[in-house]
Amino acid sequence: MGWSLTIGRIAGTDIRLHFTFLLFLVWIGVADYMAGGPAAALDSISFILLVFLCVTLHEFGHIAMARRFGIRTPQVILSPIGGIASLERMPQKPAQELLVAIAGPLVNVAIALLLMAAFGLAIDTATAAHFESSTLAERLLIVNVTLVLFNLIPAFPMDGGRVLRALLAMNMGSQRATALAARIGQGFAFLFVLLGLFYNPILMLIGIFIYFAATAEEQQSSFTGFASQLRVRDAMEPSPILLESTQPLTRAIEALLSSPQKEYPVLDAGSRIVGLLDRDAMILGLRDRGSAVSVGEVMRASEPLRAEQTLIDAFTAMRGRGVKAEVVIDAEGRPVGILTHDNIAEMMMVESVQPGWRFRRR
Repeated sequence: MGWSLTIGRIAGTDIRLHFTFLLFLVWIGVADYMAGGPAAALDSISFILLVFLCVTLHEFGHIAMARRFGIRTPQVILSPIGGIASLERMPQKPAQELLVAIAGPLVNVAIALLLMAAFGLAIDTATAAHFESSTLAERLLIVNVTLVLFNLIPAFPMDGGRVLRALLAMNMGSQRATALAARIGQGFAFLFVLLGLFYNPILMLIGIFIYFAATAEEQQSSFTGFASQLRVRDAMEPSPILLESTQPLTRAIEALLSSPQKEYPVLDAGSRIVGLLDRDAMILGLRDRGSAVSVGEVMRASEPLRAEQTLIDAFTAMRGRGVKAEVVIDAEGRPVGILTHDNIAEMMMVESVQPGWRFRRR
């Protein structure tokens, strides 16, 4: 997600703050300062920061459980509507997805129990009804209980929706389960938007997020279904123009202007793949360093894909590394193509209107 700032790193996962979270803090601080002075502003900001500490711990519950199944999480992003842990992939087995989904809410259950034990608190409607005048510990208890209840609403792709999808997948298969869970999630999204119109605008934002996230998850499931049957060679752009690392950037610009290709494998003197140069890097290099700079100085490192590799594994690897294009090599290590996100997106569009389209190439 763009417009975010890295504030720390824990066990290989970057913790990032979206800029809207910072604006939210400023807005809360200024509003409470105007209403009640410095003490009120400090109390509100402290409370918000502690709430988002609980949200962060919630996300690390998902992250820790996912790691048990060999799934890395490059980053977690905090925004005013909650946290998003960017798992490199979802578990393939329904039981594993169930455990990953439930791990987050269980962290909030643990926090609530600790608050109750440490401060002698109890969960009652009276405390919730007088939220503003409650102690800090009481408010945090209410927030954590609310997080548990809210996240377990079966609105896919929220935690409760993922629990629902996992349970459905145990009986009907992943793709059908995802489609049904996504429909239910979209139904809840419309309900949130409707409630937001009359009660709280934040619910409208959550509803919109759930709708688009559920749609994206359904599309991803559909892609996984057909991509797992295809190889990288079926989706790549074959016979790419090759560049040498010692050539001047002028040569790359000429290739860019004379062909539709936008990404170029880069070879060393021994004809081995050493990198990949894309259009954006070319333009930045041209602007900042001039046309005489060598291709090797502006390219990025490459981790080539194999032509016989499954398309879903290749896509997962590309997404995990955060790259939109990669060099494809044959069994002898020779570059034979380029795989890009655009290639994959075009295949998804074809599949969406003509399921079962034959993509395989000889």
